[in-house]
Amino acid sequence: MDAWLDSRQSELQSEFRAFASSQIAPRAAEFDRQEAIPSGFLKGLGKQGYLATHVPSEYGGRGLDATSYGLLHEEFGRACSSTRTLLTVHDMVAEVILRLGGQRLRETWLPALAAGHRLAAFALTEPEAGSDAGAMRTVASRAGDDYLLTGSKRWISFGQIADLFLVVARIGEDGPTAGFLVERDSPGLTITPMKGLLGLRGSMLAELDLDNCRISRDSRVGSEEMPAGLVAGTALHLGRYAVAWGCVGLADRCVEASFRYGSERKQFGVSLDEHQLIQRMLANMVVEVRAARLLCLEAGRLRETRDAAAIEGTLIAKYFAARMANRVASDAVQIHGAEGVSSVGPVERLFRDARVMTIIEGSSQIQQIMIAGYGKAEHGARGSGSE
Repeated sequence: MDAWLDSRQSELQSEFRAFASSQIAPRAAEFDRQEAIPSGFLKGLGKQGYLATHVPSEYGGRGLDATSYGLLHEEFGRACSSTRTLLTVHDMVAEVILRLGGQRLRETWLPALAAGHRLAAFALTEPEAGSDAGAMRTVASRAGDDYLLTGSKRWISFGQIADLFLVVARIGEDGPTAGFLVERDSPGLTITPMKGLLGLRGSMLAELDLDNCRISRDSRVGSEEMPAGLVAGTALHLGRYAVAWGCVGLADRCVEASFRYGSERKQFGVSLDEHQLIQRMLANMVVEVRAARLLCLEAGRLRETRDAAAIEGTLIAKYFAARMANRVASDAVQIHGAEGVSSVGPVERLFRDARVMTIIEGSSQIQQIMIAGYGKAEHGARGSGSE
């Protein structure tokens, strides 16, 4: 696929793959078993230049273009989806601060996030509200020059160790939603670890309880005139793009493992990959990964050119790539047989991680609803023509 990349992007791809394969992949199974990743390891990613990489250099980032940013998530997704998740949620917070925060917030937080001095988490989902922002119950009430936040957030990736949370809350009982930067040691914030996940076990999920958690007015991201839902939308747009690329990396790792196992395993006197039914599965896997990568490349191009179709392109890429990763991982398990359902190799973990991809950053059903809306607007506007 190098033909789709310029020379700089190819160099970065090689860098990302070398780092991920040597420094992350060997520990992926350990992170999965322990359901944790050491904070020192994660903060070290910032020192290595792999956190908030899309942030401009003036704020300490690498200023990666959208395609290069996607390639980073592909390679980290190939090595360890839990580690890739940290990059995603951390960068979602940085993206909101970059796009919607004032200069003071940018100067205060972006260099620290890019360097890994602080780890960030995105707090949107609640016990009774996920993609349905209208059901959100976390409320920010004005208290003089401050805000008091009250409510609960659940399934917060890396909430167990994050230093900073971007909490999406409703201003008053019936007001619009907005974003608030809440530091870990804020009075009134309680963090409870969540264990026993199916996949992404190293992502260290937590539940947040906010009981009159007082934060300064300056910790609000954006002005009161900002459209409702803009904070969540800005974060999720980047998050979905990153997850889509991560799914490509995960699925490609499944393909690599399947070809290797297929060439080594003997059945009925020949290697497994010489059986036509296995070849059919392998061919479908290759095609699906290639198609998902092309959709991601297209989404990246739309982001780079700030095309109005970028949101739709990202939705399509995430929807297809997440479902593709599930199909490819399932076939990889089938090809590996008994080994595919054991922890002997990576396929069992990849299968569990893939299953989560159709849920995070908006379920596949939410993606379908939104994609259908864009499709209706586009095709409905063309009219019936021949009728």
